[in-house]
Amino acid sequence: MVIETRSAKETFALGEKLGKRAAAGQVYTLTGDLGTGKTVFTQGAARGLGISGPVCSPTFTILQVYDTGRLPFYHFDVYRIGDVEEMEEIGYEEYFYGKGVCLIEWAEKVRELLPGEAVAVTIEKDLEKGFDYRKITIEGMEEL
Repeated sequence: MVIETRSAKETFALGEKLGKRAAAGQVYTLTGDLGTGKTVFTQGAARGLGISGPVCSPTFTILQVYDTGRLPFYHFDVYRIGDVEEMEEIGYEEYFYGKGVCLIEWAEKVRELLPGEAVAVTIEKDLEKGFDYRKITIEGMEEL
């Protein structure tokens, strides 16, 4: 499925819609260049899970856990990861196969660790269509 958004507010709302539908054990991968809105989308997903506090990209810590929503939310940002052994050190399997919802920014860096049933979200810019335009492709879901 391909969805176009034309503002950060619309990208947030799409993430929120995804968060409202998220089920325990679901893994979402999130890819896109720097500045495409991955964190905005993630903040929306967190809101959809009922998390009202601030959600920031855990670039330097790799993982941020939020447990104030209807399900635990595990937000990974693996941009700075050197190799997959770092994921093993933090016990990624506990989160990927746990009772919460995982969202992994820069997931292409740990592709070999991802569950086969993960939902892939790709966010792309197209400056010819406007500064805030985003093309969001979601694979692994029938509808949102």
